Amino acid sequence: MERRIDTRHGRIHVSDTEGKGLPLLLLHGSSTSRHVFARQYHPSLLEKARILALDLPGHGESDDARDPDRVYTLTGLVDAVEEVLANLGIRRLVVLGWSLGGHLAIEMMARSHSVEGILIAGTPPVAPGLIGMLRGFHPSFDLMLASKPNWSERDVDRFEGACFGHAATPDIRKGIVRADGRLRAVVSRSLMHGDGHNQRRVVLEAGVPVFLVNGADDPFIRQSYMAGFEDHARDRHVDVIEGAGHASFLERPEPFNAILERFLDTVAARRAMRAPRVASSF
Repeated sequence: MERRIDTRHGRIHVSDTEGKGLPLLLLHGSSTSRHVFARQYHPSLLEKARILALDLPGHGESDDARDPDRVYTLTGLVDAVEEVLANLGIRRLVVLGWSLGGHLAIEMMARSHSVEGILIAGTPPVAPGLIGMLRGFHPSFDLMLASKPNWSERDVDRFEGACFGHAATPDIRKGIVRADGRLRAVVSRSLMHGDGHNQRRVVLEAGVPVFLVNGADDPFIRQSYMAGFEDHARDRHVDVIEGAGHASFLERPEPFNAILERFLDTVAARRAMRAPRVASSF
């Protein structure tokens, strides 16, 4: 089902499979749209989860922000997402966040006990400030595009190639061209200033499953930094997908979806352990 939900930040477009499983919210990256997750609607995943994918404010079929300087910050975007979830009556969920969407997922986990696990792709959980950013990201011209408000056709081509390689679809390019460029400048400052929680600390101290999935050829992130988060005893898993770049879920959907299914199973096992036991009558 396609929904248009009115919020204080404008109308937000949501795709909802309305399945019976635990809600799985898909959060896309900057200057893209919910269409990047087209290959995650796999039968095995649809059996396990109610999949929801939304267009963030200023993206896809959602409205541009009424107050860009407030809404396009990390915390402002999370406010918008949480208002959508409240409107839908969703109280417990897991989140798959890619790139910027991964940073939003971490902030949601820090703010609310309703998030029972996150899987983040192409997202280094960084400490606030420039030094924290440089530890997680490779500085590059293509990365700097993420903070440039106005893009030329050449900028669009470079961004598409850096993020998706040859896997981009017409819907994805349409989303790149449509995106409100004001968000790029505002959210980049927000991340640099460390708005919200210390994301590195949040992930290291998480009490729910956290899966960090990255393409081996991702041009933006430092693999050595990501490897330091692995701790299976705390259900914190780091997976690297060979032959994939920044958008591993689109470039290599089979191995990615297998990891996503393992993530959902891990959350389900945690939920089963917490479920109250029914006293035996014998």
